[in-house]
Amino acid sequence: MRIGIVTESFLPSVNGVTNSVVRLLEHLESTAHDAVVVAPGDGPDHFGRFPVVRTRSVSVPRYRHFELGLPSPRLRETLTDFAPDVVHLASPFGLGAYAGRVCRQLGVPTVAVYQTDVPGFLSNYGLSPTEGLVWKWVGGIHNKATLTLAPSSAAKNDLEMHGVDRVSLWRRGVDGQLFSPTRRSEELRQKWNTRERIVVGYVGRLAHEKRVEDLAVLADDPRIQLVIVGDGPQHEKLQRLIPDAVFPGVLSGAELAAHFASFDVFVHTGVHETFCQTIQEALASGVPVVAPAQGGPLDLVTPHVNGLLYQPGETAALRQCVDALIDTDVRHAMSVHARPSVERRTWASVNEQLLGHLGRACGKTEPAVAPQHDFATSDAA
Repeated sequence: MRIGIVTESFLPSVNGVTNSVVRLLEHLESTAHDAVVVAPGDGPDHFGRFPVVRTRSVSVPRYRHFELGLPSPRLRETLTDFAPDVVHLASPFGLGAYAGRVCRQLGVPTVAVYQTDVPGFLSNYGLSPTEGLVWKWVGGIHNKATLTLAPSSAAKNDLEMHGVDRVSLWRRGVDGQLFSPTRRSEELRQKWNTRERIVVGYVGRLAHEKRVEDLAVLADDPRIQLVIVGDGPQHEKLQRLIPDAVFPGVLSGAELAAHFASFDVFVHTGVHETFCQTIQEALASGVPVVAPAQGGPLDLVTPHVNGLLYQPGETAALRQCVDALIDTDVRHAMSVHARPSVERRTWASVNEQLLGHLGRACGKTEPAVAPQHDFATSDAA
């Protein structure tokens, strides 16, 4: 297939949308498929053998790290010249909405991937009155696509409740060779000066919509050492609020994997997650998870098996969940089930599923989905 990829975010920005597109391109590199990427803002003009065409963008008020792509003649020119069989719209909102219209004019089928809960995201920034209008916009984009892919059961239900048809599930993969219990580092834990305390970790953006400040409910427990990985506009505020927490900053690669594996419990506090990749990475690292009972975590966390869920926003319930996992036997029982709960979700298998969806949208026959290899086998090898 000739696959056009229009994404709302790409390198050098690092987030869930960028990561999914990068993983797809890595997968396509060794196949006979061809692709071109259209992305907003400045950045690399190639990824591997695939060209990346950049378009104009504007910064979103109150969220300066996010660039919103603008309609651009370069997008139409790129798609016309490339003549794709199908266009993959990664989290379409601004640039992706315009791309959908261009594709309809060119007669090119589209697969729209719903990845960001934009209405919920905006509500955290005092824009709740716009939620209905935003859902109308988002629903219109997805209803005009040939097929919409949702990353979780909750996201699929949200779309369907807002009138979106032709929705299928497409979850995310996890790199089980990178994120592994074997990365656990006693040296790192000594650096954190745990003194026999359990380490409760968070990884993600330090931004208002992630509700990281909810972790303050754990700060006065002498049995707990908090480690908060990431950066964002709330970094300084959180350091003042939780002064005894460790703030390593933004991490990646083996260093990030070592932090995940060295946690005893992983807590995610955000309530607008359509999937939540960091939960999957924690589970692959053998770490039980505590998360809100809302959105993507509902598909990833099985209560009392690989973690615990709490009512969104209720910090007392969050504390009770973490308190239950301070018990070594309870924590160990859930750790045993953490990695097996995600071990078949390799990026190879989920990207083969994506190619199947793209092939179905444009009427091309795709080979059968690749076997879902157990990545634990790869680790052992």
